[in-house]
Amino acid sequence: MTTTARPGLVVGIDYGTLSGRAVVVRVEDGAELSSAVYEYPHGVLDRTLPSTGAVLPPGWALQVPSDYIGVLKHAVPAALAAAGVDVADIIGVGTDFTACTMVPTLADGTPLCELDRFAGRPHAYVKLWRHHAAQPQADRINALAQERSEAWLRRYGGLISSEWEFAKALQLLEEDPELYAETRHWVEAADWIVWQLTGRYVRNACSAGYKGILQDGAYPSREFLAELNPGFAGFAEEKLDHPLGALGTPAGRLSARAAAWTGLPAGIPVAVGNVDAHVTAAAGDALEPGRMVAIMGTSTCHVLNSDELREVPGMCGVVDGGIVSGRWGYEAGQSGVGDIFGHFVRTSVPPEYFEQAQRQGISVHEHLSRLAASQRVGEHGLLALDWHSGNRSVLVDHELSGMVVGQTLVTRPEDTYRALLEATAFGTRTIITAFRQAGVPVTELVVAGGLLKNTLLMQIYADVLRLPLSVVDSANGPALGSAIHAAVAADAYPDVPTAAAAMGRVRRAVYRPVEADADAYDELFGEYTRLHDYFGRGGDKVMHRLRNIQRAAVAR
Repeated sequence: MTTTARPGLVVGIDYGTLSGRAVVVRVEDGAELSSAVYEYPHGVLDRTLPSTGAVLPPGWALQVPSDYIGVLKHAVPAALAAAGVDVADIIGVGTDFTACTMVPTLADGTPLCELDRFAGRPHAYVKLWRHHAAQPQADRINALAQERSEAWLRRYGGLISSEWEFAKALQLLEEDPELYAETRHWVEAADWIVWQLTGRYVRNACSAGYKGILQDGAYPSREFLAELNPGFAGFAEEKLDHPLGALGTPAGRLSARAAAWTGLPAGIPVAVGNVDAHVTAAAGDALEPGRMVAIMGTSTCHVLNSDELREVPGMCGVVDGGIVSGRWGYEAGQSGVGDIFGHFVRTSVPPEYFEQAQRQGISVHEHLSRLAASQRVGEHGLLALDWHSGNRSVLVDHELSGMVVGQTLVTRPEDTYRALLEATAFGTRTIITAFRQAGVPVTELVVAGGLLKNTLLMQIYADVLRLPLSVVDSANGPALGSAIHAAVAADAYPDVPTAAAAMGRVRRAVYRPVEADADAYDELFGEYTRLHDYFGRGGDKVMHRLRNIQRAAVAR
């Protein structure tokens, strides 16, 4: 069926971990006319608080909400200028955000950290998705839910992550009850930025389902929350619950204030907020069952649609209409991927590698990848666990930590680098195996994100997974997905699948498994699984004990 789109342009805005990106997109065919990036001035606060210099404990990751407004004031006008378009042709705007990223606010949406009296309090700031300091609270939520046989727990693979809304809120209550009392709304950043654009607070159905334990129209009960902490009994109804907006519908219209920030026309529709990974499925026209989308950057999020409801151990969640209306949307993920490679380069690569890369006019990542690509599978003799930022799926345990086995006095940086690349591929295979064993087919991996440019990494994934790898043909996958949702919110298309078919950009089966390498990786994956299960499923809790020793040392 051919659908003629309403003419015009839309803007998609993608909020990542370190920066925000705006892209101007043609509604007719999804052509990207321009893009612009704004780096967050404060970045990620994981060591000290800028207002006081106070040292943050291990596992903390905060952000400053004014950085998000900076994206509207800088990236959007820059993208419009680069496109050279008549802004009167812009018919809608859509956004996506990292999740679960939480903002404690007053009733009018003012973040608590913007109040002078709270500027020195860590809990007043945005808790970024990779804030893992609420693991003790997550452990208690999981233990109590299992004890009470809470039905909703199965929709999250049997475990709630410390990254999600409830664990972070419980940490706020127990560590800073005054700030908890001052918090009128506990807001996903995806919804907060739409609130700033429209003046209306609309809670998006995606975040509410995956991160907010909203299943079948209900949150966990007051009785359950009271057992966790009597002061937490009213959390869902008093600070979290809010009218939901369906994905691809308008949350409101662009306010005059936001129009002045962005240069966009006041009054255009603003799509309901969305999560960066989930919105990217539309960008890759990957809304059909069996097509798993992996958004690979600092972390990786895996999303997948199915016509069937299944319980997948260790998944992040399954939500009716969580990705697209009419299908069950599944989510899983890895908390560290690009972050792991970046950390290794920053801390473990000697200066001469940087000098060699500079002489070739390439990055040190490219240099290491070229060196590693000359190796046969298994030649480096190493095996790594990709838990440097904990494990999101399938173990759901952020007390776990990274490991490299097999290092000797002749191990080179490129050996370890390749082992880390392979470890993240093994982590994805573990996730896909869990889905298949639960009866949810995965027949193709569609990749988006900044790590697409590493061709060695992509081929390793194809070999390890024994799957064809398709790629979203855009450097701005999430922003393109947000633009697609903006087009639907502006009535340019009747629904998201129709818009995705016209505007999505994907190249199919760009990478295919090499049989001999896939066979070799099967053996290595068996060793990875033994290591994974030993340290991750109770064989030895040394990683947890080390975390406790670390916390005690910091406290002293």
